[in-house]
Amino acid sequence: MQNYRLGDYIRQRRQELNLTQEQVCAGICEPVTLSRFENGRQTPSRTRINAILQRLGLPDDRYYALVTPEELEIEALKKEIVACNALKHVNEGFDKISQLEKIVKPDDQITQQFILRSKVLLGGLDKRYSSDERIQMLMQAIQMTIPNFRLSKIEDYLYTLDEMKLVNQIGNAYSLAGDNEKAADIFYRLLQYMRRHLQEMVTSNRMLPLVLYNFARSLDLLERYEESAKVARNGKEACIKYGHYQVLHSCLEIEAECDFFLGKKEESAERYREAFYICKVMGYEDDLQIIRNEAKKYLDIIF
Repeated sequence: MQNYRLGDYIRQRRQELNLTQEQVCAGICEPVTLSRFENGRQTPSRTRINAILQRLGLPDDRYYALVTPEELEIEALKKEIVACNALKHVNEGFDKISQLEKIVKPDDQITQQFILRSKVLLGGLDKRYSSDERIQMLMQAIQMTIPNFRLSKIEDYLYTLDEMKLVNQIGNAYSLAGDNEKAADIFYRLLQYMRRHLQEMVTSNRMLPLVLYNFARSLDLLERYEESAKVARNGKEACIKYGHYQVLHSCLEIEAECDFFLGKKEESAERYREAFYICKVMGYEDDLQIIRNEAKKYLDIIF
């Protein structure tokens, strides 16, 4: 799709949502820059155009934007940093972050935000940051692109995918700090936003199952078992519906534990079996042991 046609599409979508240019591009670029994008008078960078598409609830993987060698290098480093987090290669991940910090421009708020968010993720693996530091860093990261962001008004903003990931991470940080009431409220508000906006984009990027799982886990820790079981089932259904299975076994494990405390022992045993075998196939050894321990403790089941 050519740039001017993409600009027409962005303008049309923005007007359909009754949004101003200032609302859509806040923290991403100046309104005059978005105006030039929409009128085909400026070629957008890939990072900025993807962020704008995401805030408008449009998938960002169907459109073409010119990519410079510098942008390619930045995108490559980002992928390597994400891989380091997934593989738990903390030191290598921080080395890659240092490389990225040397080439990113000071006014590239989106990449600067990614750097800070990645530091929190990698730092969580070796516990180099306290709970308060994690929350402070994540709030600083999201306020790079949403300066007036407040947790009490999560539904009031427009989000890119990375901004939604940040809200999700903030919820996790509060949960790790032991404040599951706050965490549950954050996940609930984020889900409300996701269900009203961005449905197509969210599901294509695996956010819905992940947030449902985190919400179910916080409710489970609060011993709100009936609510937690329902949300965990929704998470399981979302994993299956959209083909994103990374948290499927975790949703089943939460449902199993809640069913046990709700007196549904047969259902609980079945969910533990399903969680165990999915986890075994996926090769998640740490989670496999958690399931083994819970099944033995609650139901005297030995896998």
